[in-house]
Amino acid sequence: MNKDYYAVIMAGGIGSRFWPVSTQEFPKQFHDMLGTGETLLQKTFSRLNKIIPSENIYILTNEMYLEITLKQLPKISEEQVMLEPAMRNTAPCILLSALKIKKKNPNALMLVAPSDHWIEDENAFASDIKTCFDAAEKDNILLTLGIEPSFPNTGYGYIESDKSDVSEIKKIKQFREKPDYETAKQFLSAGNFLWNAGIFIWSAKSIVASFEKYLTEMNSLFSKGMAVLNTSEEKKFIEKNYAEAENISIDYGILEKADNVYVKKATFDWNDLGTWGALYDKLEKVEGHNAVVNAEILLKNSGNNMIFTEKKKLVVLDGIEDYIVVDKEDVLLLFPKKKEQQIKELLNEVSHKFGNKYV
Repeated sequence: MNKDYYAVIMAGGIGSRFWPVSTQEFPKQFHDMLGTGETLLQKTFSRLNKIIPSENIYILTNEMYLEITLKQLPKISEEQVMLEPAMRNTAPCILLSALKIKKKNPNALMLVAPSDHWIEDENAFASDIKTCFDAAEKDNILLTLGIEPSFPNTGYGYIESDKSDVSEIKKIKQFREKPDYETAKQFLSAGNFLWNAGIFIWSAKSIVASFEKYLTEMNSLFSKGMAVLNTSEEKKFIEKNYAEAENISIDYGILEKADNVYVKKATFDWNDLGTWGALYDKLEKVEGHNAVVNAEILLKNSGNNMIFTEKKKLVVLDGIEDYIVVDKEDVLLLFPKKKEQQIKELLNEVSHKFGNKYV
């Protein structure tokens, strides 16, 4: 296994559209959403651990999830868990992890990936990552993986590459915001647009140099702590300075400004598992096109439902179509699948009426 390979898994989100399973106290990345016996975080870790040494995999998360993270990933030490004392989007935490990794190993090659993606063909994933690592080692480039769109999705950002470029790794022309349906259809017919999966690969040197150039203040703020990074004094420094960093994403802060950003089209199937509907799409269907996790079922005239129970439980449905049916200890959710994007708003209503008891 290559000792210069490093990974940073981003595991700080709350996953509110997966309520009631995903809550602030216990978000979706720490749940076995697919019913495989592994949580999403564990699946992501084991996928990366096939090519990256376990001691080189860092987890970025919130302070309140330290204990769950260490419990779910026994192969890592507490030093590998980076805790964000404030929510500051993706740029600050990526810079901090890059500085830590570069200090430890100046030749480091880094992958940054979310903790909650569904990737079926893990061999194809490993092969794509190695191709990108090789390219990042050779040239001063920032790489992202793009997913070939299978339909005009309006929920993802898109990457537009140079149409005339026939190479495997193409220069990015521009990043495009989440489009409306008509624009998404145009993107698909153009043929040079990919979904932005939010999986990045670069050398620690290249990404730090990009921060020096494009986010100078943030770079100065964190660089003054270089002497204490990877020591017992690091925590104190982060707690004192982290909240001062600009609240900005890596996309806006670096990738949309830099001129050395490239994309490789992924050769694997991918889903960002952002909603119950996305989970439904990826699970194998049983009778009546129902997707089921953990439950035993007895169904009559009921189809196209997403049925999830925390533990093994008998679910009996009659005349229920296109619903999300979720049974969790203290909450039962029956919600139309077509309104799944409104679960976030529903969560606000629940907390307004009941406080934090159920969220």
